[in-house]
Amino acid sequence: MHASEFVYGGRAVRVVFGAGKRATIADEARLLGAGRALVISGAEQRALGKSLCDTLGDACAGLFDRAAMHVPAELAREARELATQVRADCIVAAGGGSAIGLAKAIALTSGLPIIAVPTTYAGSEMTPIYGLTEDGLKRTGNDLRVLPKTVIYDPELTLSLPTALSVTSGINAIAHAAEGLYSRDANPVTDLFAHEGIAALAGSLPIIVREPSNIEARARALYGAWLCGTVLGAVGMALHHKLCHTLGGTFDLPHAPTHTVVLAHALAYNASAAPHAMARIADALGCDDAPTGIHLLARELGAPVSLAALGMREADLDRAADLACQNAYWNPRPIERAPIRALLQRAFDGSLRTDTPRAG
Repeated sequence: MHASEFVYGGRAVRVVFGAGKRATIADEARLLGAGRALVISGAEQRALGKSLCDTLGDACAGLFDRAAMHVPAELAREARELATQVRADCIVAAGGGSAIGLAKAIALTSGLPIIAVPTTYAGSEMTPIYGLTEDGLKRTGNDLRVLPKTVIYDPELTLSLPTALSVTSGINAIAHAAEGLYSRDANPVTDLFAHEGIAALAGSLPIIVREPSNIEARARALYGAWLCGTVLGAVGMALHHKLCHTLGGTFDLPHAPTHTVVLAHALAYNASAAPHAMARIADALGCDDAPTGIHLLARELGAPVSLAALGMREADLDRAADLACQNAYWNPRPIERAPIRALLQRAFDGSLRTDTPRAG
């Protein structure tokens, strides 16, 4: 569909993929000319952070292990100050989107290179996108300074990822590829990555639920997450990501589960305006209808399928709809307040309806 005319902007990221590859962290730091790496992790990944510090040896300048969801601005300021105090010349982000997001907040103002060691399928490590939350609002931006220079994908690090989080993190990754397929920046390269990434995750997540320690399935899921993250970093996103940023940043809902709940509803909203993308998503999922396929996949994997289950209050849906319609952004179907409010109600209830009115 996009082969006659397109623009593809490749991103220069070194990818090191394989079981046990975290042991190469010191070599990767040396390749960047770094001798004082500040390691960033969340509390849950403190052991991994300490392990990477040990592997780095004298090249480790310290560990900051308090990364938090949605990157609170005050926490970002504190981490930046520490990086300055320890004279860091590199940031190692160990963990999921929270750790990588905090590393990006440091790099945004310091220009320090990032080595990412992801432990989830979030995909943030492959993008120049950053986010900061202040006064209840999550602000996102795009800056090549925050794109990691090196990413070490070690499937062994995902073995300890709880099954429930593996599922929501994986569907979060699928969301990047799904929106990439109907992005106005879509092109043949990202289309290939998106289709392959969705298929890899849809095929591996059911195995992970049955056999959490299956390293082949873990590697396949991480491979899919890399592809989906690459799509996220190469093309613009639309309604789904806007809704999730609103729900996460303003109402403090958990990141990956929110993506998991909202995706089917965002696809249903856009289905009639993006038939080619829906056909590609359905093909990758091995089903006939993309929104239904995502909804059923989440249910079958035991993931949450309603905003109510995540702690959202029904009384806040009106405000969420208002916020989601602010600051005009591109979407294949026009953003209209009444249909968006109806979408949020269905997401709150956990009921999928795909017979949305045709765009235009």
